[in-house]
Amino acid sequence: MGWIVALIVGGFAGFLASRLMNRDASMGIFMNIVVGCVGSVIGNAILNQVGIAGSVQHFSITGLIVAFVGASVLLGIVNVVQRGKLR
Repeated sequence: MGWIVALIVGGFAGFLASRLMNRDASMGIFMNIVVGCVGSVIGNAILNQVGIAGSVQHFSITGLIVAFVGASVLLGIVNVVQRGKLR
């Protein structure tokens, strides 16, 4: 049951991050879930350094914030890489 919650929370975090980074038009629901789940791992790696830990397997606001921060960082990196390819 935890993985279902992780997919839902990850998808929501990916959706919020894609809206923030203006990438929502180019992403579907599957990519929002992938970005949110991968972003959760990145967010945990970043925020564990400052003592904030959250998990998306058990729904909590902290877990959602961690996944959102990580997904935003991931989409920022993707934006930088794609801009480098266009020039």
